[in-house]
Amino acid sequence: MAEPAFEKSLQLPLSSEKLATINDYLRTLDPQLILSWAIEHLPGLYQTTAFGLTGLVAIDMLSKLAPPESRPTLIFIDTLYHFPETYELVGVVEKRYGVKVRVFKPDDCETVEDFEKKWGEKLWEQYEDIYDYAVKVEPGRRAYKELKVQSVITGRRASQGGERALLQPLEVDSTGLLKLNPLFAWTFSQVDQYIKENNVPRNKLLDRGYRSVGDWHSTCKSGEGDVGERAGRWAGKQGKTECGLHKDYSEMQRKVKELETMKVEPQDAQHRGQNEGKLAQSST
Repeated sequence: MAEPAFEKSLQLPLSSEKLATINDYLRTLDPQLILSWAIEHLPGLYQTTAFGLTGLVAIDMLSKLAPPESRPTLIFIDTLYHFPETYELVGVVEKRYGVKVRVFKPDDCETVEDFEKKWGEKLWEQYEDIYDYAVKVEPGRRAYKELKVQSVITGRRASQGGERALLQPLEVDSTGLLKLNPLFAWTFSQVDQYIKENNVPRNKLLDRGYRSVGDWHSTCKSGEGDVGERAGRWAGKQGKTECGLHKDYSEMQRKVKELETMKVEPQDAQHRGQNEGKLAQSST
């Protein structure tokens, strides 16, 4: 398919017709060509990554397409609860590819102690959506505002299932942010093959029985009978497939404001059940 005539830097917002035309074209390309197209056409382009396998493939591909100064800057959202092996991998990637990773943490928090003083212990058990917002969504949105991000490269793929099953090469979220999914059509076996053939660094936990790596408190080794390449993430959380960055921003922000309105400390176990019920009712 011949490339349609796109302006060098796309003018935002995109119409639904133009987005459809772009996706019709990008679906015909392999990931490297999608990334090349993105470097040329997407304004304010960055890469958000938690250094999962697909994100690492995109980092490696970009290193072969452009010099460091011309590649999209990497944004890493540090929840403060990553495994030590994940933090180690960040340093390895910086050294291997000659890039600097921009790190963003929860608001006014440098350490786990700071976070738990502000929000209480085990917030993820009491208010899961609030936790996702505090450690992922708010830092992410702050990063986008500070860096003037208009487009981001993600590591999402349709074969990961869940909410990603109908993934398109380019999407626009509810805030107008463009999300490019260059490996949207790749299977896990294709990703794994690329990692091995190109000697791409990866998280050491993947060699110890983990299939996908997130925060240490919500990630476990996959067990016998587990299916899906993200097995072990959010163990015991029926139906949960996303951490928050790719959920509806406005809806998550609304829940946080409701919690603040109730003026309840998240760590106050005495009110936990009562207020979880209020939050559940308000979202129906």
